[in-house]
Amino acid sequence: MGELTYLTGRGAVAPDQIEGMFVGWPSPPSAAQLVAVMDGSYRRVWALDGDRVVGYINAISDGVLNVFIPWLEVHPDYQGRGIGAELVRRLLAQLGDMYAVDLCCDPEMLPYYERLGFARLAGAGLRNPGALTGENTPQTLSDL
Repeated sequence: MGELTYLTGRGAVAPDQIEGMFVGWPSPPSAAQLVAVMDGSYRRVWALDGDRVVGYINAISDGVLNVFIPWLEVHPDYQGRGIGAELVRRLLAQLGDMYAVDLCCDPEMLPYYERLGFARLAGAGLRNPGALTGENTPQTLSDL
């Protein structure tokens, strides 16, 4: 692993720089979708080893008081080296004094986020896996 660089601007990364991410996802988004998500986010941080993306984090926000962190991922070959914590640190520095910084994660990830200063909260959500594969079948309340 060389010296990592961290980029925050829109358009900082191209899809051909992304490989090996979304491990364990049942229907992973494409590299182009990831770039579109990151470029459309309120704030973002990419971690790169040379030109290769090895991690990323993003935030969506109302820009005033509330922010949500939907994605944090570090490439499996780079995990355990503090990159995820550095991505969180850099993102939080960009967010300033927001009232609420929330995220949802799988239960086994809670201790990780607690070590980074996050508190356990209750949450709920809906998922539309078809949105990732192009087979978008929106779920409405009448479908429940």
